Amino acid sequence: MQDIPQRHQPRLFRSFFQGSFPCSTACRSEGKRLDMVISSGHDMLLDHDYAALKALRLLSARDGARWHLIEQVPNQYDWSSFLPMVQAAQRHGLQIIWELAHFGYPDHLNIWKSSFVDHFSRFAGAMAQLMYDEGIRLPFFTPVNQISFWSWAGADVAWLNPHSAARGRELKRQLVRASLAAIHAIREVYPEARFVLTDPLVQIAAEPDNPDSKPHADAQHQAQFEAWDMLAGIQAPELGGSLDCLDILGLNYYPDNHWFFAGAPMPVDHPSRLPLHQLLAQYWQRYQRPLLLAETGAEGDARAPWLRQVSEEVTLALNQGIAVEGISVYPVVEYPMWADDRRSPGALLGLGDPNGNRTLHEALALELRSQQIKLQSRYQEV
Repeated sequence: MQDIPQRHQPRLFRSFFQGSFPCSTACRSEGKRLDMVISSGHDMLLDHDYAALKALRLLSARDGARWHLIEQVPNQYDWSSFLPMVQAAQRHGLQIIWELAHFGYPDHLNIWKSSFVDHFSRFAGAMAQLMYDEGIRLPFFTPVNQISFWSWAGADVAWLNPHSAARGRELKRQLVRASLAAIHAIREVYPEARFVLTDPLVQIAAEPDNPDSKPHADAQHQAQFEAWDMLAGIQAPELGGSLDCLDILGLNYYPDNHWFFAGAPMPVDHPSRLPLHQLLAQYWQRYQRPLLLAETGAEGDARAPWLRQVSEEVTLALNQGIAVEGISVYPVVEYPMWADDRRSPGALLGLGDPNGNRTLHEALALELRSQQIKLQSRYQEV
């Protein structure tokens, strides 16, 4: 008789449903520096935003330190943009997964040089020490957000910094080096620190009318695992990766994360489209590491149905014993889209009005509460 998998009970984070703040600091191709903490109004509404999350029972969240502001002068750290965030999170009892580099870095650094890794390591250690001195215990960090996406966008298609082409694999290796250096530096301060290592969760399938494309599609699908394999030392061990550096896998998942090999989007009802719980099973079987849906969301009226669909798929995964530890709604606050400056139509909380109030998207909030209740009742039975 085949063993029935034991249902997984999430315990890792303060809350299973979470909120993910926009905090990219990328430089776009025209040279414009983004700062989504400012453009979303989050810098001015810290207390309001964290209080809103607490009221919505989102007690865990992703947010970001802005390295380019903190280290404007080499090896000198100005924490005035970050310390208020740490203190506000403490006041409201929130557990934050802190990002150190979300597509951005100080202007004085050359990302291709070994000195970039050295600076990042020192910055990570200094940030950890600041948090320790502020009384933070059992912290969570994301050293480099979405290594694979950054490598493609910044060094294959020159969409964002460092604005290069045909150097994606080189950048991926450099970002892995930087991540590993940051992990080691943080562990000098916090041996117990946990790390959420983010990248997109995607499905790439063979073109329906071209079965010969299957080997190419399979190879491209497997490429999404490269950064995690490097961090774990499974691939490119010369970079210094090791299994103890592969901690929590942060998976960023959206409705358009399924496509065919040539790049055409996959219709939602196409028979080749794999359901989310099967994709999560691939990660669990490959790594046996905790999983977090670190970003997920849809636009407009699709927001609430998408959260329902994702939650139902995650429930199937949990029932199969897959260690999914959370679902993080992104964006939790609205911002002008970083690619083209249009307003993001998928947030839980809108842009602040002149009085600092954000409009709650009622349908998404109701669906969120419904799913929270379902999850709580389900695991009271365990």
